[in-house]
Amino acid sequence: MELLQGEAFTNLFRTCQRSAFHLEMQDEYHTPEEAEPFRRFLAGEDDDYAWHQPWLDLVSEVTTSGVIMTRARIVTVPHTDYVRWSLAVAPKNIAAGEDLRWLPRHLAEGIGFPENDYWLLNDDRLVLTVFAEDGRFLGGTEMTDHALIEQCRTVRNQVWARAIPHDEYVSSSTMGSN
Repeated sequence: MELLQGEAFTNLFRTCQRSAFHLEMQDEYHTPEEAEPFRRFLAGEDDDYAWHQPWLDLVSEVTTSGVIMTRARIVTVPHTDYVRWSLAVAPKNIAAGEDLRWLPRHLAEGIGFPENDYWLLNDDRLVLTVFAEDGRFLGGTEMTDHALIEQCRTVRNQVWARAIPHDEYVSSSTMGSN
């Protein structure tokens, strides 16, 4: 399995022409570049988001070119500290051009989720996101299995129909107690 990392992974978005959908299903991720900002969040310290700026710049570049970038996060309620942090960071992604939505697990019953988080690009290019056992992001791997691509399209449609836009989610009782 060839992993797309660094510039090869970033180029997935630069070559995207219509849409990029990301499904995230884990309640915690452990990427090294997030460790210090997450620690600061837990300590109640300010964050300048410099660590996040390369992604935000890419989102802005891609969405300005006309690509619709969407992200749905499946979350457990009550939220983990990591999800609470993600909720706090999400407005930066949204300002850069992502349409970001949340779906509590208890509202996701009956959806036939794949095993991995994924990106579905232009509705026909599937890239699974691969993580180490300790949660670190290792890269993406492109899949060409038509049945898996169709499953991920179906999941995207089902999730998006149920997912709650960020602003509505953070102001609703759906979030549960944290």
